[in-house]
Amino acid sequence: MTASLRVLRNLAAAFGLAACVAGVSVAGSLVVASPAAAQSSSIVVEGNRRVDAETIRSYFGPGPYTGAKIDEAWKALYATGLFSDVQVSQSGGRIIVRVSENEVINRVVFEGNRKIKDEVLEGEVQSKARGALSKATVQSDTQRIIEVYRRSGRSGVRVNPVTIDRGNGRVDLVFEITEGDKTGIKDIKFVGNKAFSDWKLKDVISTTATNWLSFLKSTDVYDPDRVNSDQELLRRFYLKNGYADFRIIGASAEMDPAGGGYTITFTLDEGEQYRFGKVDVVSNIRDVSGESLRRSVRATEGQVYNAELVEKSVENLTIEVSKSGYAFAQVRPRGDRDFEAKRINIVFVVEEGPRVYIERIEVRGNTRTRDYVVRREFDIGEGDAYNRVLVDRAERRLRNLGYFKTVKITTEPGSAPDRVILVVDVEDQPTGEFAISGGYSTADGVIAEVSLGEKNFLGRGQYVKVSGSMGQNAQGAEFSFTEPYFLGYRLAAGFDLYWKETSTTSYTPYGTTTIGGGLRFGLPITDEITLALRYNLYQREINLCNDYAVGTVYYDYCASTTSWAIRDAAAQGATITSAIGYTLSFNGLDNNLNPTQGLYAELKQDFAGIGGDVNFIRTTGDIRHYTPLWGDSVLILRTQAGYVSSWGNDTLDVLDNFYMGPNLVRGFAPSGIGPRDIAPCAASNLNSVIGYNCYNNQLNALGGTTYWGVSAEIQFPFAFLPKDIGMKGAIFADAGSLFDYGGPTNFPKVPNYDGNNIFYGTPNQVTCPANSKNTPGYVYNVCVYDENTVRSSVGASLIWQSPFGPLRFDYAWVLSQATYDRTQAFRFSGGTRF
Repeated sequence: MTASLRVLRNLAAAFGLAACVAGVSVAGSLVVASPAAAQSSSIVVEGNRRVDAETIRSYFGPGPYTGAKIDEAWKALYATGLFSDVQVSQSGGRIIVRVSENEVINRVVFEGNRKIKDEVLEGEVQSKARGALSKATVQSDTQRIIEVYRRSGRSGVRVNPVTIDRGNGRVDLVFEITEGDKTGIKDIKFVGNKAFSDWKLKDVISTTATNWLSFLKSTDVYDPDRVNSDQELLRRFYLKNGYADFRIIGASAEMDPAGGGYTITFTLDEGEQYRFGKVDVVSNIRDVSGESLRRSVRATEGQVYNAELVEKSVENLTIEVSKSGYAFAQVRPRGDRDFEAKRINIVFVVEEGPRVYIERIEVRGNTRTRDYVVRREFDIGEGDAYNRVLVDRAERRLRNLGYFKTVKITTEPGSAPDRVILVVDVEDQPTGEFAISGGYSTADGVIAEVSLGEKNFLGRGQYVKVSGSMGQNAQGAEFSFTEPYFLGYRLAAGFDLYWKETSTTSYTPYGTTTIGGGLRFGLPITDEITLALRYNLYQREINLCNDYAVGTVYYDYCASTTSWAIRDAAAQGATITSAIGYTLSFNGLDNNLNPTQGLYAELKQDFAGIGGDVNFIRTTGDIRHYTPLWGDSVLILRTQAGYVSSWGNDTLDVLDNFYMGPNLVRGFAPSGIGPRDIAPCAASNLNSVIGYNCYNNQLNALGGTTYWGVSAEIQFPFAFLPKDIGMKGAIFADAGSLFDYGGPTNFPKVPNYDGNNIFYGTPNQVTCPANSKNTPGYVYNVCVYDENTVRSSVGASLIWQSPFGPLRFDYAWVLSQATYDRTQAFRFSGGTRF
């Protein structure tokens, strides 16, 4: 070997390189001189303990063994990760392979990790028990652990990997972790925003600033991926609100060691707000006119420009054209800006696209969810025309299911130029729900609930939930099951079984026991309009209260103060209600959880009398409209109304009436509005006996058949509080009425009730006061006070979206009321779920 080649060999050995110089193969720290087509009678393996020699020989394959072939085998052996060193040489016509095997990992241990569990870290590292120990893999695992901690806000973490020898080539791999302190986000700033306040934009993004509630959340740590996602959220928000020229100039994160956190700054260029100008559809398809397609366009002239409406219009037009037989049609929106008028003229151009078919749809990555659950979200199938709009629609649907952590749809070439393969890559995520909730309200008292749910039951996409509640005044249990695709159609179907028992309170002199079940169907007509059908069959029974004690003297409290209308219902025992109904709803809200703009309306009707013991028709309506005002305040206008009546010569059961209070006009007690029975007061001297104020107590509430209500509320954030606290104020004004008791007023056949579940005698009848609705001069069991007086109130509220659940405090001043209405100025409701 020449001196120059020897120098090259030494240099290659020093730097761990492999090269081929003039027929010389350099491998590891050895140089193997190989003739161009050298033959070797055998391959000798040395140094192996666990790996079989034949396995090592297999990497060389059949001869002849050239320098290049030996070099490839050497690289392949290194690539297995089983060896820390591989040396190949030739001696006496033989190839000698000397290997040093990597140690085997006995177990992987994490020490010092208190904030992140072992299970999480085990899923991140590549080094596994019973696998080979690789220094490169351990180094990569170390960086990955650091990255996991950095994303949880601990940028000062230190990770030191060490090995502990366990003998026989086995080691324990230990990652010693020093977590360090959490580095949160000190502040979030926006530069260049004029149309929307910092408060509003902070509500758009997912990143939050650190505050005293940070121990309950993880969004207050700096995560570059989350910041990138926030930029997309900001972009979509501005495009939705007319700012077509909006762009994000930059998003920076600066660490302030003295301040103890990052400052995130988004620099924005809002541009001008645009409105839709002329909106037109042009069809380049001979048999499809643009005029016939205009009804599918969601955008209208003069409306604030909204990129989401443009996307939705493209989707609607594509579907409409495909119904006409043009499956390959494409719809392209073209915008023409009028900078002076601040208008964007939109033309949707419909034309034939390339003829490409879907050869097949492949679902990958779903370890739990079944393939058909993914496939049914597509409006197209294998063999159909490929349409990108419908593919994007399916991708949105899959994301909205909540079954998957990630969803990505891509295409691959098919078996022919006009064929494509749709590849749906998904990653399953946990979909089980275990919740313990508790709360308190002035009406229902303390209540707690435990529920267990699964929204992807057995990977079939079905929803199952079982829950139980126990409270101060109520208890119950419920089981629900929902199949979102009934009989293969986009029709949700399900059933419910329930039991609920309420007890007497200061608002109601009786309790109820209800047990039953129901069937329901939900059919989406459009993206905003939904039709829900239902059938309910339940049994209900009234339980009257007990005697009333003052010291050691017991009074027949129920017999003295409970309306004969209620006692009559209790005497009848359990009644069965069989009812069918529907709900037609329109949802145009920008956000279902915290709406700031849009309209929600629903119409409900129930028809009882398909069997059972009661016959009625009940109709209710509810409309809510949200409008942004100055700053981040929101105006909420609400209108509601209802009417119920019996049919088939039956009288309306007293419990089938409407009972209204703060749910209609705030400032009134539960069941504090509407008709009531004052006969118990007229029939006794109860006021003087036990000091009981009959005339201002709602125990005699009878309910009404008709109600209406209007409400105006302005919600506004507190500028002096951090947005993350989630506290808002509100001022409101309510007006409404409940009237028209339609039940009987005489019960000659109803026995008396003495408070001890014993019925006897004939009901007492009284002459009703002149201000009642009964005919003067006649005697009755029920004296109805019922007037269509407008009840009204004004008040203020404190609303807190707290970590302990939504809490609301209302204080109302009643402006007008009926004589016997019962008021309640303060009302609190709230609860938690975790």
